[in-house]
Amino acid sequence: MTHSVLGIDVAKATLDVALIQGERKLYQQFDNTPSGYQQLTLWLSKQGASQASVCLEATGQYGEGVAEYLFAQGYTVSVVNPARIKHYASSKLRRNKTDKADAQLIAEYCLREKPALWSPPPASFKHLQALIRHLEDLQASRVQTTNRLTSGVDTPLVLEQLNALRTFLEGQIRQTKQAIQTLIDATPNLQQAQALLVTIPGIGRLTAAKLLGEIRDICDFQSARQLAAYAGLTPRAFVSGTSVHKKSRLSKTGNANLRKALYMPGISAKRWNPIIHQACERLAQSGLRPQELVCAAMRKLLHQAYGVLKTGRHYDPNYLVKVQAIS
Repeated sequence: MTHSVLGIDVAKATLDVALIQGERKLYQQFDNTPSGYQQLTLWLSKQGASQASVCLEATGQYGEGVAEYLFAQGYTVSVVNPARIKHYASSKLRRNKTDKADAQLIAEYCLREKPALWSPPPASFKHLQALIRHLEDLQASRVQTTNRLTSGVDTPLVLEQLNALRTFLEGQIRQTKQAIQTLIDATPNLQQAQALLVTIPGIGRLTAAKLLGEIRDICDFQSARQLAAYAGLTPRAFVSGTSVHKKSRLSKTGNANLRKALYMPGISAKRWNPIIHQACERLAQSGLRPQELVCAAMRKLLHQAYGVLKTGRHYDPNYLVKVQAIS
């Protein structure tokens, strides 16, 4: 039997799907709703593709429903970084950008690249991530409201409502922070992971919660470098021949929320985390600029987070001394 591959281009209201079965290619569109998912599986069954490999891009909440539904129905599902599909399209010199073409491209990518399989995250992770991102939205709204208050506005009604809005937002922020910690305290694996992370200088309870809300399972990563790449914190080199030697910079092809969560802790760790402080001192002597040093601190902080989560051991400030003694 010919193996079937299904590519899904996800939109808010619709699912454009492309099915590849050997030389046969089919296209269909369904609603992005539970009834649409049922119609999709019925259509796949009629096409003799009840065991198709399914691939879709990681598009946040719009794709979660169909991915979880198909996984529950026994399909093998892959959820891939949109940047991978974009680069694959560039390699194929694709010029057309339509929903149908995108679905076909995703199906071809799945057929040829065989991406890693996906499984639904635990409910605790989904709840934590939702709370963390809601908190960030609330904090951004508070900053916007504060900026309005300091912009020179002097209309009494506007000032009254802006002050009331800021007070409301501050209350919502406190409630959300408490809900985050309550969830962690009620979830043993999250509680244990947070306890490990806060032993690292530069990481407090809220930062630990943010990291845990973006790193689904540390076992998904085979190395600290792989986790740094997931966060987009690995250097990107620009060297060609003998004439092009640009400064390296962050790839930023990764989880922007994870990078954002590490920025202020990276600044703190650069000063107060002994191992990271020493590393940044050496890098400063080699000519790195201040912002590059912060990025290096963020990356090293994430490496340390990986280390304590992977080993289940607290941060050891004497790690470098011990390594040097052994060598």
